Amino acid sequence: MLKFFHPLFLATCILLMGAAQSGSGEATMPEISNLSAGLNALPILSDMRTRSISAENPTGEKGKGGMAIPNPSEPTPAAAARAADDLGQGWKVRPFLRVNAGETATLMDIDGPGIIQHIWMVEGLKRAHILRFYWDNEETPSIEVPAPDFFAVGHEQFARVNSMAVIVNPQNAMNCYWPMPFRKHAKITFTNEASEDLQLLAFQITYAETAVTDNAAYLHAQWRRAKTNEINPYVILDGVKGKGRYVGTFLAWTQFQKGWFGEGEIKFYMDGDKEFPTICGTGTEDYFCGSYGFAEPYTTAYVGTTLPSKDNGKPPNFWSLYRWHIQDPICYDSDLRVTIQALGWGDDGKYMKLSDDIASVAYWYQSEPHAPFPALPPLKDRIPAARPK
Repeated sequence: MLKFFHPLFLATCILLMGAAQSGSGEATMPEISNLSAGLNALPILSDMRTRSISAENPTGEKGKGGMAIPNPSEPTPAAAARAADDLGQGWKVRPFLRVNAGETATLMDIDGPGIIQHIWMVEGLKRAHILRFYWDNEETPSIEVPAPDFFAVGHEQFARVNSMAVIVNPQNAMNCYWPMPFRKHAKITFTNEASEDLQLLAFQITYAETAVTDNAAYLHAQWRRAKTNEINPYVILDGVKGKGRYVGTFLAWTQFQKGWFGEGEIKFYMDGDKEFPTICGTGTEDYFCGSYGFAEPYTTAYVGTTLPSKDNGKPPNFWSLYRWHIQDPICYDSDLRVTIQALGWGDDGKYMKLSDDIASVAYWYQSEPHAPFPALPPLKDRIPAARPK
């Protein structure tokens, strides 16, 4: 008798056998949500229709891709815009966007219902470039994050990420696989707050036109930054109202003091918690599923630390840390607050509060409307305090 079955084999067997028996005794197929994805869902046919938005098809409409006509007189073209002048329509005429200093480009502006399944983007890895996502014609965005940080790239410094929700490939190809359902409308904008023009913004947003179940929530993401000599514990997220699931944390942590920095506990205050949280971690490297420090970079399906620390151990050190709660979402009913302590080891062998610089992205799903976000800090307060060498 076989004592071991591959999980994919078992899941496929369950899928094929069905989850229930009909009244006549015949097996029936289980209901598959349109949010389902992955290998097990691939054989299941549905009414979903795949669409994709890029500079070559700004609306994502059927039969509307690659229609741009070369325009040699264009005053400020995107990079490589003239490369197809001799080839004509249909030959990579408009693969990129140009977003000049101070401008906002609308990347997606479509009616629903649907589900965004994948976003690929290449830009300059600058916190001056802001992504904003608006669901169902809301006035304030549900996602407001500097573009690189949204894809788990901290300190404006490239590092590979190989996870389920986010993949970052050389040289700065950023990919997001968080599912993003919307019912009435979806709008995504890209704002360039830098003083220089962005001559090449490459992107593709793949989504499905499909019904969205009543219990599907909306993805939210929020960026924050603080110096821990002013705010400690550091606040990753606060003021969330409504029912939801917390699904991810990204930290871009600048360590200014010598020694080990990662003793701080992460805490989740939920559903009326006041002084003490319901969930309390045991240390920073513990939360990011490591142990005895971060001896080397690692990037896995759910957790990673992607930037190497300096060999000589002299500060500043730059850490990019992600933790996706995909298998273990933090579920709450009415409110949520998330904090982490900046805590290290002192020379006396005791814990020591640290004066570091932390920027973060919190990811969560919830029903709308969402509580107002704190104002996004101005550009001067978003640029890394000390650039990595």
